[in-house]
Amino acid sequence: MIRTETTLIIGAGANREIEMPDGRDLLAKIAAGFEFERLNSEVKSRDLIALDALFREIAPEIGLSYEDLVTGAMAIRDATLVSTSIDAILEQYGHDKAVLAAGKIAIVFYTLQAEAKSTLAAEPRAPGELPLRGTENWLFQLGQLIVKGVPRARAEECFDKLSIVCFNYDRAIEHYLPWVVQRAFGMDYEEACALVAGRLRIVHPYGMAGRLPWQAEDDNVAAWGDESAGNIAALSKRIFTASQRAGSRQFQSYLRAEMSRGKRLGFLGFGFDPMNVAMLFDNLEHDHPDMLVTLVGVGAVERKAILRLIHRLTSITDESLITLEDMKAYEMLRDYGRFFES
Repeated sequence: MIRTETTLIIGAGANREIEMPDGRDLLAKIAAGFEFERLNSEVKSRDLIALDALFREIAPEIGLSYEDLVTGAMAIRDATLVSTSIDAILEQYGHDKAVLAAGKIAIVFYTLQAEAKSTLAAEPRAPGELPLRGTENWLFQLGQLIVKGVPRARAEECFDKLSIVCFNYDRAIEHYLPWVVQRAFGMDYEEACALVAGRLRIVHPYGMAGRLPWQAEDDNVAAWGDESAGNIAALSKRIFTASQRAGSRQFQSYLRAEMSRGKRLGFLGFGFDPMNVAMLFDNLEHDHPDMLVTLVGVGAVERKAILRLIHRLTSITDESLITLEDMKAYEMLRDYGRFFES
């Protein structure tokens, strides 16, 4: 059980542990899927055909023409040459409704596709298992930290000290944790879903590819990995740019509260992209938290740059409060488990 107020910041790098695309992978998939100049040739991908059909179906729903969406998609494809994330491109094109619409549709399309192909299955493959096999992934290690040593009578308290800020569009955390709670406390699945829905504090700064069925009953619902979702236009409305989030006082207040709450901050697979950093730390009130950061394969110079950035953002002067480790997300949660639980 996590006993000290802790905020975990989950970046795209953590997704590699569950065979989900990171930021660069997602951008590459979108660029390949938006090769509309190949549409009338023999060399065209299934994704291009699917996205073309989606554009034709969705355009009237969102007040744009099919041609508008294709033009927006081509602009995104061109911008991928000088960008590292779809988030950055949508921020750059915040003035262009067609680019935003095309980009958000692609994000939902590829996120649901990635969920379907992930090692995190829709349901456990066998009775008594979890939907993700093995322990060498951060979801398993996180679930274990949350429920470890908690009596069944106090199950609702296991999320009390945890906040999560997840920069990924998928719903892996929300999908996985009810199964952990079910196994840990002997609940039925519906009861476990209700507990997670009521107690888990999680923020998706850029939104997510719809709510899971147990989270809501509206047009924004999509089952885990539902590649054939017929409501992608509605789901795309749950994707946001940095500027759109900055313009929402409610969101800003929520994010600031969850970041400020943490006396410990754990950064898992977080790349310290300046746009993401600004969302987390601008106008943040904090009390010099302990910071644990995973930096897999990061060179010495880049480590120094990240360390200087952290010092500048937080004004932390005590070096012992900042820990940078060349380890994967699951290794951080596993090897620092006693620290997170204390």
